Amino acid sequence: MTSIAMPARRVRERDRSESLRPLALAAPLLVLLVFSFGAPIFALLSRAIYEPTIANALPRTAEALRTDGGTGVPGDSAFLALAADLKQAQAAGAVFEFAKSLNTRLPGARSQVLRAARLASQDQAASKEAMIKAAPLLGEPQSWTAIRSGVHPFTSFFLLNAFDLKWTNDGTIGAVPSGQAVFLRVFGRTFLVATLVTLATLALGFPLAYLITHLRPAMAAAVLVLVLLPFWTSILVRTAAWTVLLQKYGLLNDLLLWLGLTSDRLELMYSRTGLIIAMTHIQLPFTLLPIYSVMRSVPPSLMRAAQSLGARPFTAFWRVYLPQVIPGVLAGCLLTFILCLGYYITPVLIGGASDQLISNFIANYVNAELNWEMAAALSFVLLASTLGLYVTMTRYLGLDLFKMG
Repeated sequence: MTSIAMPARRVRERDRSESLRPLALAAPLLVLLVFSFGAPIFALLSRAIYEPTIANALPRTAEALRTDGGTGVPGDSAFLALAADLKQAQAAGAVFEFAKSLNTRLPGARSQVLRAARLASQDQAASKEAMIKAAPLLGEPQSWTAIRSGVHPFTSFFLLNAFDLKWTNDGTIGAVPSGQAVFLRVFGRTFLVATLVTLATLALGFPLAYLITHLRPAMAAAVLVLVLLPFWTSILVRTAAWTVLLQKYGLLNDLLLWLGLTSDRLELMYSRTGLIIAMTHIQLPFTLLPIYSVMRSVPPSLMRAAQSLGARPFTAFWRVYLPQVIPGVLAGCLLTFILCLGYYITPVLIGGASDQLISNFIANYVNAELNWEMAAALSFVLLASTLGLYVTMTRYLGLDLFKMG
């Protein structure tokens, strides 16, 4: 038994060492992906739920609010604690960051917080009345609702705001005022544009892919080269070209007038129509190529066999050919739809003010408003929607993009 067990153990050890070799070869690449891709994304997304600025600036106020235990405007002890915290933040140079963070939750609070901080630096024992006189917002319940939610480093404020929701004064979740409710509308616009572009690329790509599979090899190769031309230029160059074509006195309007399709020049620039045209041109290869790769694998003899058995051409196409190419159609549409969700350059250059997508808002929060928390929350919702869509397609429709080809 011992002589038999020893070789078996050696075989298992050898198999284990051989299975670890590919992992060891890929280890440098995995480490690079973790530190250059995974870690930055995790660090950004974590800011959607972790924002310790207010908690770090108001430790005494947080303790006083826990002792107070009520809702609405607290008593004198909380105001004394707030004055002490503001004086310390002013001395440490952190009051501006605190005011900016509170202003994100409570628009208009920044200037009033800075006035209250100046008062507290002169008199740490400033009374409740004096603090409210310096910063009238401190006398309103919604201000303390924002402070109470901010004294906890982990917060749901930004994720709720991404859905146009907020915590109300009585501790429940409610809708933000209609004038501030923008994100659901922007998400809806983003998904609508992505859907329209996906359908447009499918309407153009499916018949073109079918045509290519039935052309002679030389002609098919030439058509494929024309389809792949957009891949050889940057998206910025392609979008800039469309800004020339879509002008009121551009080539597209000239062509429509020459063909007699319109009687007047169309306003295609800075419009949703122009945006969809440009995005369709850019995304067409992403829809066409998966469909074409699957169509090539369908034997032509199947259609001839179906027709020889009495099926009409449309019936043979619908019941024999189409079910076999559906995976390619779904893969191409899913790929195009996901890519369209993250479009940024094309909506900026071609779309109008009412055609900006969610990626434009994320970029604005990062570059202009420096509100990384809100940018992280919107990014988290967009990423979760994309992953949810992909999981749904793979689980319930049996689609796997990694196995297409």
